[in-house]
Amino acid sequence: MNFRGILFFPVTPFDPADRVETDLLTQHVRAGVDAGAGGVFPACGTGEFHALSASESALVVRTAVEAVAGRVPVVAGAGGPLGHAVEVARSAADAGADALLVLPPYLVGAPQRGLVAYVEAIAAASDLPVIVYHRGSAAFTADSIRTLAANPKVVGFKDGVGDIGATQLIVRAVADAGREDFAFFNGLLTAELTQGAYRGIGVPLYSSAAFAMIPDVANAYYRAYVDGDEVRRLAILDGFYAPLVALRDETPGFGVSLIKAGLRLEGLPVGSVRAPLVDPTPAQEARLAEILAAGRALL
Repeated sequence: MNFRGILFFPVTPFDPADRVETDLLTQHVRAGVDAGAGGVFPACGTGEFHALSASESALVVRTAVEAVAGRVPVVAGAGGPLGHAVEVARSAADAGADALLVLPPYLVGAPQRGLVAYVEAIAAASDLPVIVYHRGSAAFTADSIRTLAANPKVVGFKDGVGDIGATQLIVRAVADAGREDFAFFNGLLTAELTQGAYRGIGVPLYSSAAFAMIPDVANAYYRAYVDGDEVRRLAILDGFYAPLVALRDETPGFGVSLIKAGLRLEGLPVGSVRAPLVDPTPAQEARLAEILAAGRALL
């Protein structure tokens, strides 16, 4: 799969009765693709995969596929308990998704051969290719990714750990396996903060939660990044992303909660986050509004 542009992770809107709001999701996804997203990743981390039932995940993916209408790849989340992961993988394939992002298994720690088997079981559940998410309880070694790279259905690696040295070894292991079609992603929270370093080790793509709420600023950063305009990139980093990260780090889960709050501030009533995440306080939301305004002032 070829991804050109920012990787867009839409939120999952909920109505006042806490049901998935498909009309708002359609509007949100279409707006992101119109803004230049290079791929859409519904029902993943920013989409609160952890809080969706299997049927809700299927609904979110189906709605996103219809909204994208073939313009860019759609990569659906699959993870957690293995039975749940297999079920959502199959429903994503039925919905017309192009690939799966394999999120970590639920709660348990496992040896490397178990993690490899987990990915392979999800890959075998459908005809869809899979991207491995290296994060939390699913921290892979270079040898494990080399093993997985022998499976042509495993087509990518997304780093959410942040160990640059380990990721460099993984990139080289995949190259040693002869896979030139493998995609590498920076999947850290607010990945723009670290993407300068990731580009240097052969990881050119990154996911952008900020794009979901303020695509004009996220696009300005991406354009400066692609063009090598370091003065422009660092100005946006200092003026927008650094204060956003400072606010994000105040409360666990704000990597998602702030995005939903930002969308509400922008006029899209996507609802609250589901437990165990929490919404920002009124004071934090006011600071977010100031950060968004400061970001737009840089354009």
